[in-house]
Amino acid sequence: MKLAFKSLDKNNDGIIDASEVIDAVKSLGIHISPTQANDILRSMDSDGSMTIDWDEWRDYFFLHPAKNVKEIIRFWKHSTIVDIGESISIPDEFTEQEKKSGEWWKRLVAAGIASAIARTCTAPLDRLKVLMQVRRSRMSKMSLVDEFKQMIREGGPFSLWRGNGVNVIKIAPETALKVAAYEQYKKFLSFDESNLGVLQRFIAGSMAGATSQTCIYPMEVMKTRLILGKTGQYSGIIDCGRKLLKTEGIRTFFKGYVPNMIGIVPYAGLDLATFELLKNYWLEHYSVNSVNPGLMIVLGCSTLSHTCGQLASFPLNLVRTRMQAVIRKNETIPMLQLIKEIYTKEGKRGFYRGLTPNVIKLLPAVGIGCVAHELVKFLMGLT
Repeated sequence: MKLAFKSLDKNNDGIIDASEVIDAVKSLGIHISPTQANDILRSMDSDGSMTIDWDEWRDYFFLHPAKNVKEIIRFWKHSTIVDIGESISIPDEFTEQEKKSGEWWKRLVAAGIASAIARTCTAPLDRLKVLMQVRRSRMSKMSLVDEFKQMIREGGPFSLWRGNGVNVIKIAPETALKVAAYEQYKKFLSFDESNLGVLQRFIAGSMAGATSQTCIYPMEVMKTRLILGKTGQYSGIIDCGRKLLKTEGIRTFFKGYVPNMIGIVPYAGLDLATFELLKNYWLEHYSVNSVNPGLMIVLGCSTLSHTCGQLASFPLNLVRTRMQAVIRKNETIPMLQLIKEIYTKEGKRGFYRGLTPNVIKLLPAVGIGCVAHELVKFLMGLT
């Protein structure tokens, strides 16, 4: 513990200030702002000096389980890595040490497994959302329970998971493409990684999301068609793709592409901004004893940030799904025409059809994903 203190106290004056905290974590490949450094100091500082002496350092780490500053920072940085099915969120960042040691790919594997578990557990709600989105009639007043009963009557209990296979399969290529593109866009845009702010993360992350979505978008269309398909219509993912190509042509695999790309901006922007706002609020007001928030705080922050992102992007999500569902060879409904049609026939509420099961899905999806992620990390020997 004494050696750790001395390693941070670069000028050997017996105290640690904000600049030394920034330099210390930067050497580990972790980049924080002066505000974040002050948040860390404030949690350890007992006399209000905004510096840490040896006594404060010793007392803090005797009382708290975090072994070092790196562990605290990492907790926040890796808290949103699990993808619960919204493919347009900002990707996670990895430290230089994690990249060199190869730990980054283990973290991606752990997150991928957790994402698959979370998506599978909430797949019935996801299918219900899509079915409600494509239903155009104002007359349908069925309850969620009745909707589930109707799905079971049509295809049995396993039909609730229809389309989940492709939803899980696309996790690996989508995540890998997103992370790789994110790193390249940060370099291409000449962002200073030592001072990467929310705006820079948003720009690079949105571009990375657009890149990965472009590459795997045909799988999104197949997922929607499998969800909407009747029992026996498709024998699997390959059969679905083959039939779509034969009957509707290659263009059908990019139906709804434009609203999907536009939807990246409100979702990713609000998701990231809300999480950062909640995180900083907690650090400012409740990190008196520790800047390690615990799983429940991160779970709450993640759920609320995902909810805000979905509320902003849901109308575009619905338009995308409607366009994907159109069965016309080499033809699609123009986005603006469809928006006008929805507004005229269904009103403003028509743009939020299917929102209820989507919001209900969020808390269990985030909770299951976080718990599964921690368990998989433990099994893989990750901290």
